[in-house]
Amino acid sequence: MSWESKMATLTAVNHRPVRIPVSEIVRYVALAGLGILFVLPFIWMVSTSLKETGQAYRFPPEFIPQPLTIKNYESLWGGPIPFDRFYLNTVIVVIMAEIGTLTSCTFVAYSFARLKWWGREVWFVVLLATMMLPFQVVMIPVYIIFRTLGWLDTLLPLFIPTFFGNPFYIFLMRQFFMGIPRDLEDAARVDGAGSFRILWQIFVPLSKPVLLTVAMFTFVGHWNDFLGPLLYLSSVDNMTISVGLAMFQGRGGANWPALMAAATLATVPILVMFTLFQRYFVKGIVLTGMKG
Repeated sequence: MSWESKMATLTAVNHRPVRIPVSEIVRYVALAGLGILFVLPFIWMVSTSLKETGQAYRFPPEFIPQPLTIKNYESLWGGPIPFDRFYLNTVIVVIMAEIGTLTSCTFVAYSFARLKWWGREVWFVVLLATMMLPFQVVMIPVYIIFRTLGWLDTLLPLFIPTFFGNPFYIFLMRQFFMGIPRDLEDAARVDGAGSFRILWQIFVPLSKPVLLTVAMFTFVGHWNDFLGPLLYLSSVDNMTISVGLAMFQGRGGANWPALMAAATLATVPILVMFTLFQRYFVKGIVLTGMKG
């Protein structure tokens, strides 16, 4: 076959129309529609936060406000509703909860995964059994304990329990730790390393996926926590964002642009964290689901 005929054959192959199955087209169209459906409420929330009060009630609604205004965001800081205080309280709770959860769960999970002590398996079953109890079952006894300690209307009940571990996170981290090769631990013990040094220099660096997964779950859970602040907090200055948002809806109705501005600012940290750590988040879910 001559060079010209080969080129003609390759050209004919390259220009052959690509046939996409109808099922693929339907699937992608359906996924695109679902994606738009899920994103639409967030777009509407941001759009409403940039409107004046009268624009929020116009029909047909406007997705691009004319004119755009940021006065709703400005009113959140130093206004009659101390949104800045809500934000600060929530940040304090989340930071302390992250420290408490990661510290306690790491030590307990390592103990269940690697250390040998009497009754370890029995206590692990007890730990798993506590996961079956919903918070509503222990809500009243825990409330009485915090009242006896004098912690009501403070931020302490919202993060102090995290320093005593979380059963689900302990289980998650234990499963991950059990997948780390024992050869690394044995080599470290030959070099004279103790359990704490092995945990800090071997297990923690190798466990970034599960640690970031737990950190993200903790962040989202405490940032969005509504029941806890509703139970334990009473004064406005101690409220968190989730409870404070309800203050934007008074007896005469809600100030929707201001409420949407507050909701947007409350959502941004979660979106930023998931965007930054989604790779570790997905990897952690996959790995911990596969480890025995």
